[in-house]
Amino acid sequence: MPEDALDALDARLLLLLTDAPRLGVLECARRLGVARGTVQARLDRLAARGILTGFPPELDLAAMGYGLTAFAVLEIAQGRRAEVARALAAIDEVCEVHATTGQGDLFVRLVARSNDDLQRVIDEVVGVPGVRRTSTSIALSTPVPPRVRPLLERVARS
Repeated sequence: MPEDALDALDARLLLLLTDAPRLGVLECARRLGVARGTVQARLDRLAARGILTGFPPELDLAAMGYGLTAFAVLEIAQGRRAEVARALAAIDEVCEVHATTGQGDLFVRLVARSNDDLQRVIDEVVGVPGVRRTSTSIALSTPVPPRVRPLLERVARS
C-alpha cells in the first residue's frame, strides 16, 4: 500500500468521526479498541497530510433560509481564473467554485433565498470582472448529497 494511502484503521476512525464528530480521542480509542495514543497519532497524521481538515457542523441551508440551490457554469477571460475566484469568494451565497474542463471554465454552486434573490446573486456573479458568460441551472432536489462514506467503507473493509 502506498505510504499516503488510508489503511483500514484510518478509515474506521474517519467513519466514526463522520457519524459522531464531537467524540473525544479517548472515546474513539475505546470504540475502535486501540490505545488513545494511537488515535491521537492517526488524527495528527491525517491532519498533517491534509486529509482531515476540521470538524465543521453539518448545516441545513434551507432551514437557514437558503432553500434554493443553483449551479452556474462560468466562461471567463483567459488568465483571470485566480482573480475571478477571489471575487466569487467574496460573494456570500457562493458555496463552492471548481475549475473545470469542457464547456465552461468554472463550476459554481450557489444558494439563494428565492428566485428574485437568485437573480440578484447571478447579477453579482456576472458583474465580476473577467466573467464573460454564465449558464445557470436550479437544483430541484439532491438525490445523492455530498458524501465520502462509501470510499471510507471500502478502505475499512480492506
